[in-house]
Amino acid sequence: MIKFGPGGNCEWFKEEGNKTSDRMPAFLHKIGLDAYEVECGRGVRMNDTVAKALKAEAEKYNIALSVHAPYYISMSSLEEEKRANSIRYLLESAALAKKIGAERIIFHSGSCAKIAREEALRLAVETLKKAQEAFDAEGYQNLILCPETMGKINQLGSLEEVMKLCKVDDRILPTIDFGHLNAREQGRFYSEDDYERVLKVMEEALGSYRASHFHAHFSKIEYTTGGEKRHLTFEDTQYGPEFAPLGAVLARRKAEPTIICESAGTQSRDALAMKQLFFANNT
Repeated sequence: MIKFGPGGNCEWFKEEGNKTSDRMPAFLHKIGLDAYEVECGRGVRMNDTVAKALKAEAEKYNIALSVHAPYYISMSSLEEEKRANSIRYLLESAALAKKIGAERIIFHSGSCAKIAREEALRLAVETLKKAQEAFDAEGYQNLILCPETMGKINQLGSLEEVMKLCKVDDRILPTIDFGHLNAREQGRFYSEDDYERVLKVMEEALGSYRASHFHAHFSKIEYTTGGEKRHLTFEDTQYGPEFAPLGAVLARRKAEPTIICESAGTQSRDALAMKQLFFANNT
């Protein structure tokens, strides 16, 4: 079943007096959402008490959890130490995921600013293979690594590059960030055909199951000629993408992704708007 939820703790959540992430499942259940991405972009720091409570609350309210690994992962770095540290950061994220009952670990693969894209991708593929081997060795074989499409052109993370990363192992799922792709491709995503193209690329590269059960991020993003500049809210009318045509494509394909909204502070309201629009238009 398709799921919707926020990435991180939104302003609405905080306005109601909530402070810690273990309160999020009850909040999401109350407003009608069913997924939550724990943001560890600046490091994995959740204490064991909150983690234990979050797992119990998520199970109680049937909230699907995922973990966003630290932003400073660089699987394509020329420095071997940085690549090894990237694997360590993923293992730290996996340890938290196991504590809270999350299944998916989302990560940025790195940049290619100083080297050719082909070499950056080769290094990232090699590092991801080692990361998957480390997961298996540490007992995390049931957790799913999810490389993300990126919004800046000099970052490793085009749609095609993410497909190649996902081919490292059949368990790996893509995180398709439609806001990032829209920024990277300079506002291309307007029609159902634009979204259908992405789903077809996934299906041809990874098969029908992964093209249906992928992870997704969705938000409107301001961009420049270099790609992503900043995340916006759904109130913005200048930048895209728009969710309705994507919803129509997902419904037609009977796809069941988890869609995480990363709007700037309004991620729960905007996730709820997507869910309501999806079911109003496609049921």
